[in-house]
Amino acid sequence: MTPPRRARLLVITLLTVLVAFGLAACGGGGGDDRATTDVDTPGSTAATAPPATGATTTPVPATLAPDADGVTLNTYFLRNDKVGLGHRRIARTPSVARAATELLLGGPTNDERSAGLSTAIPTDTRLRSINLSDGVLTVDLSKEFVANADGPTMRRRLAQLVFTLTQFENVVSVRVRIDGQPTATFGTSGVTLDVPLDRNDFTAETPLILVETVAPGDVVPTAARIAGMNNTFENNVRIRIVGADGRTLADTFTTGHGPMGQWGRFDTIVPIARGSNPGGKVVVFESSAKDGSEINVVEIPVRFA
Repeated sequence: MTPPRRARLLVITLLTVLVAFGLAACGGGGGDDRATTDVDTPGSTAATAPPATGATTTPVPATLAPDADGVTLNTYFLRNDKVGLGHRRIARTPSVARAATELLLGGPTNDERSAGLSTAIPTDTRLRSINLSDGVLTVDLSKEFVANADGPTMRRRLAQLVFTLTQFENVVSVRVRIDGQPTATFGTSGVTLDVPLDRNDFTAETPLILVETVAPGDVVPTAARIAGMNNTFENNVRIRIVGADGRTLADTFTTGHGPMGQWGRFDTIVPIARGSNPGGKVVVFESSAKDGSEINVVEIPVRFA
């Protein structure tokens, strides 16, 4: 069933211009963001956005709590044109939303690209300011964010941004400005919005299996937490851990929690019999109801602790 909130994002065929919709600009011109505020650093528990009414794509707890060495942030790139997770380890900072946005704009690493991640966001896009008010995070980006994008590409850019910023528990939705201007239509892409966005506005850009606790290059323990969102047949998810030598180190399944035909959440601990393997890959997939073949496969290269 299509969520009612998706009516917020309309695709039009005529070229359009940026339109203001009666909100004061966030931050000063020329990227001056001295007056803005930011999301607080996550506390002792994992951060997760609170579910909106009827939400089907709210995140599982995925952002790791800070420790003495720093904090791990989520950056959502693309895998096969759907959102996919990257991890960034940084020093402790009170400005985690700003940090996550800047890391997202920097794009995937070479190793992440080798693992199948890409980005739709132009790498010359700049973050001008960021401000949180009553659960709505307003992000002001430079004009490069809307450059040279058709409708599907623009939606992917927005999905990456919204998924990245809604990892924080006090961010319910995201509003985007371009060069300081409140924005109703994004460049010439034909993508139009009239209210702040959350994950439910991007079900078309959400994979049927989205792993949100393990990212390419992570060091995973011998009892690995595999969790995320899924919209699979009977909510079932298969998980296989394969060593660098090709041996299967774990093979199990779990069932997501949520209505059939909508995204739910899966979350399980998988013991890994790693042996002498220094690493391998986490493979998460769905078994086809038709013939048992592996479909909606996600492969994530990892190292073992």
